[in-house]
Amino acid sequence: MKTQRDFPKCTITAKGTRWVEGGHPWIYEAEVLEEDGGAENGALVDAVSEKGKYLGTGFLSRSSKIRIRLVSRNANDRFDAAFWKRRIRYAWDYRKTVMGADRSACRVIFGEADAFPGLTVDRFGSILVTQTLSVGIERIKHILFPLLVEVLNEDGEGITGVYERNDVAIRALEGMEQGKGWFPIEGLPTPESTVTTIVENGIEYLVDVENGQKTGFFLDQKYNRLAVRRIAKDRRVLDCFTHTGSFALNSAMGGAAHVTAVDISETAIAMAKANAERNGLSDRMDFVVADVFDLLTKLAEEGKKPYDLIILDPPAFTKSRKTVQSAERGYREINSLALRLLPPGGYFATASCSHFMPSELFERMLRNAAFDAGVQLRQIEQRQQAPDHPILWNVPETDYLKFYLFQVVRN
Repeated sequence: MKTQRDFPKCTITAKGTRWVEGGHPWIYEAEVLEEDGGAENGALVDAVSEKGKYLGTGFLSRSSKIRIRLVSRNANDRFDAAFWKRRIRYAWDYRKTVMGADRSACRVIFGEADAFPGLTVDRFGSILVTQTLSVGIERIKHILFPLLVEVLNEDGEGITGVYERNDVAIRALEGMEQGKGWFPIEGLPTPESTVTTIVENGIEYLVDVENGQKTGFFLDQKYNRLAVRRIAKDRRVLDCFTHTGSFALNSAMGGAAHVTAVDISETAIAMAKANAERNGLSDRMDFVVADVFDLLTKLAEEGKKPYDLIILDPPAFTKSRKTVQSAERGYREINSLALRLLPPGGYFATASCSHFMPSELFERMLRNAAFDAGVQLRQIEQRQQAPDHPILWNVPETDYLKFYLFQVVRN
């Protein structure tokens, strides 16, 4: 190491050292051999090999199986406000490059992919919505959040508030409580409403950052919605798991003959209806509150084929490796049901947002679902998340969204 280190030191096993040197920022509890200095939970510590080689500096978590989350591999870094502002600026400059004019609604910070482990920051117009899932970020958020506002406003982006969506059970794994609310930013009055508007792909949406799923709106499918829009003209569309109507609205905007949007949440359907009205698309749309499995089963039993484009964008069926097999069965069932409903030459969009369901397993499931339905799949496109959710190749957890667009061919 080039400089005198002031951080407590954790010695890592040979296996853990290889893992870190391979580029992954996580060090698991089982890979920590010894620790000196009595670091507080969430404090910065140095990770070193058994031979004393400096591996990196990261946040210590005493409650999580991920014991250290690295934030730097440079022994000369000083973790002051200037360091964090540079890191935020680097992330924001990347979004300006890859998103261009679409950056008014985008993910500003994507956790480990931006070297902010456990932090998500989404931008919805003038509001930033944060989700903090690591105790280390929790300890320094009073530094980070004002800097986020400062960096964006230096570019004239007009950020007026930061809303925290920490109402997620996974925070317990880091020993943190749940909660949500406005984060106080000096010099900014608290916004009056948690409902705002965004424009994505030329469509205006109401976004409820307090009560909407995750941070209020799913930004990762932005360009996949455009792919569906391009083939929706004159088609009868069924959008399953519509949430607030994004795929359905893009289909209608693309000239679909009619769009049916389905979700089990009455609140989501109410928001989807409002979004349709805002964009003058209600005359070609209807909205159904229903369990998608039940609805598709009923339609299959009726033996009718009322749609020629079906979209499946379900929530994650698995959030751990332990439930991957049951999730695969669920994906297979719902994809097979949808494929049975399509006529020859119909179109099919399907997605999975779980990184525990890798592409090869999802593709195997799709082959099996097509076999069950007695159809063949002609692939049009294979896509992933939008580039404001960058994939770090050495961190497979950042590669999570699978999206496929097919034409259905009868055997």
